[in-house]
Amino acid sequence: MAGLIVAGVLVLFALFVALKTVRIIPQARAGVVERLGRYNRTLDPGLTIVVPFIDRVRPLIDLREQVVTFQPQPVITEDNLVVQIDTVLYFTITDPQAVSYEVANPLQAIEQLTVTTLRNVIGGMTLEDSLTSRDNINTQLRVVLDEATGRWGIRINRVELKSVDPPATIQEAMEKQMRAEREKRASILTAEGSKQSAILTAEGQQQATVLQAQGEKEAAILRAEGEAKAIDTVFTAIHEGNPDEGLLRYTYLQMLPQLARGEANKVFVIPGEITQALGQVGKALSPGAPPAPAPRDDHPT
Repeated sequence: MAGLIVAGVLVLFALFVALKTVRIIPQARAGVVERLGRYNRTLDPGLTIVVPFIDRVRPLIDLREQVVTFQPQPVITEDNLVVQIDTVLYFTITDPQAVSYEVANPLQAIEQLTVTTLRNVIGGMTLEDSLTSRDNINTQLRVVLDEATGRWGIRINRVELKSVDPPATIQEAMEKQMRAEREKRASILTAEGSKQSAILTAEGQQQATVLQAQGEKEAAILRAEGEAKAIDTVFTAIHEGNPDEGLLRYTYLQMLPQLARGEANKVFVIPGEITQALGQVGKALSPGAPPAPAPRDDHPT
């Protein structure tokens, strides 16, 4: 019975020693081995063997990129305004030995370094610059933090300003200013639209007037050409028909009203020959009247 107990104890002890001897390190993890209290080596991912009771493996270190968010910190700008700034930090552990022995609390050290650096950077900017120059602030923070944390075995990948919150009164004043700017731009756009509309309307009216005048001009020219052709046709027909003197006088009297019908004829002067023409027509129409003498040509050809 005693032998069985001793054998069981030995088996349990052997299993315990095997567990202490064989260690499996997961991917993207690293283990720091201390031998008799001093740093011995760094364990890479995979199966490894350590000396039990002599080597001690510290808690595994995560080598993946890590994200940490810090609480909003009050920062005074160059124009003496207090703003609350919330930061987000992305970092990666590059040296497990350095991060294990160079700094006691890496996250706390990074947070305090971030706060002091942020106050130095924001302290040299106005509120407007701090709100519009986030990329510049991120770059300055990253350079300073990466330089300081390099000896800790930590690489700072990115630093982002999650939020920059000015005082409530300043926010209200900024909103009023932005609202006034938007109203100003809207008024300017409305005025420019009205101006452009008026210009286009005037140009349209001008073009319409010009086109109407050209149309009236062309119509007047066409009417004048038509009347000229009509007169020429009548004149040609009369001469080809060899009319007598009475017919010519009668046609002359018919054309007088048409000559006086023009819009530009404000004063119409009756020629002196009209009396003679009327007399001759009356004699010609009277029964038994002698034929009218031929007109004397005072201007021989």
